[in-house]
Amino acid sequence: MQMMQMKKLLMGSILAMSSVLTVTACSSVNASTEATPTTSKMQHKGMKDGMRGPMAQLNLTATQQAQIKAIMQEKQGDHKNDRAKHQAERMQMQQQMQALTNANTLDNAAINRLADQQAAKSKQRFIERVQTQHAISQVLTAEQRAKMAQLKSERTTKGHHGSKQRKMHNQAQ
Repeated sequence: MQMMQMKKLLMGSILAMSSVLTVTACSSVNASTEATPTTSKMQHKGMKDGMRGPMAQLNLTATQQAQIKAIMQEKQGDHKNDRAKHQAERMQMQQQMQALTNANTLDNAAINRLADQQAAKSKQRFIERVQTQHAISQVLTAEQRAKMAQLKSERTTKGHHGSKQRKMHNQAQ
């Protein structure tokens, strides 16, 4: 009887940890594969002067656009150079997670090491994102920074899909 409870507890722990690591791995994949659109993609509807999102609404000068484009291309180049390395690291992490999942006993120390590695990668992505945003912010005027903050605030308030989709979703429930 107690052996059965131990097995259930172990399986529950394995499934929970597997889910957590899968979500973080997927987040890692999404974060590391995001890239700035190339010139051919910049013809997409809704883009103005090669900028997208809130940047398109800031009335950037040609100089500002060139500076921001250079910042984004540098960021994109860094990601391209490290893409194979990151992919190999993700595969290795997946293999380690699978080995932990399939083990007869749960190795909490190994799980903690793997979680720490994932947290360190997440922290580094966060730092790089803030550094990039800071570099772009330094190109903008005070008025443009204020407008950018306002646009981001409005976007956060609306949610990812905008208020129209949210209203429709709420009505359906």
